[in-house]
Amino acid sequence: MLKIVVFASGSGSNAERIATYFAEKGTAQVQAILSNNPQAGVLARAKRLAIPSIVFDRQAFYHSDIVLNLIKSLQPDLIVLAGFLWKVPAYLTEAYPDKIINIHPSLLPKYGGKGMYGAHVHQAVIDHGEKESGITIHYVNEHYDEGNIIFQAKTEVLPTDTPDTLAEKIHQLEYQYFPEVISRFVD
Repeated sequence: MLKIVVFASGSGSNAERIATYFAEKGTAQVQAILSNNPQAGVLARAKRLAIPSIVFDRQAFYHSDIVLNLIKSLQPDLIVLAGFLWKVPAYLTEAYPDKIINIHPSLLPKYGGKGMYGAHVHQAVIDHGEKESGITIHYVNEHYDEGNIIFQAKTEVLPTDTPDTLAEKIHQLEYQYFPEVISRFVD
């Protein structure tokens, strides 16, 4: 069975979808959910799903071996970033090459990079008059949103869309495709 560690900073809806998808399929297991945000909604979801969760701070992530040693002890086959907002340090990408994937709420390379997450992305897409947006699932490297693309899915951007309505369309793509793409690593 594939072992997955999920990193999340926010509400955790994608983390929950991944955990429940694989619990139903029985082909993989989310071993732990790690967060840099002690107030993140993902922690309540992890508790409800009986998945161990660990919170770490900037010092532990960037200036020590604490997070790396924790991950090594879990021996994951795959690390999944599901709404994790910090740049992944080189020590982690070097220890797990092509084993860390991320989902981004735009069609990269457009609207990626530092500060481009959530509503910021959707507002930029609308402000630039894009006719489509979508999701990008990609490998993580030492740069924000620049790893090799694994998968993209698109949705139409209507003239009446707001950041909220576009976010809902993007969430539906995330919930549908992220677990499916992860399952490719299982198969």
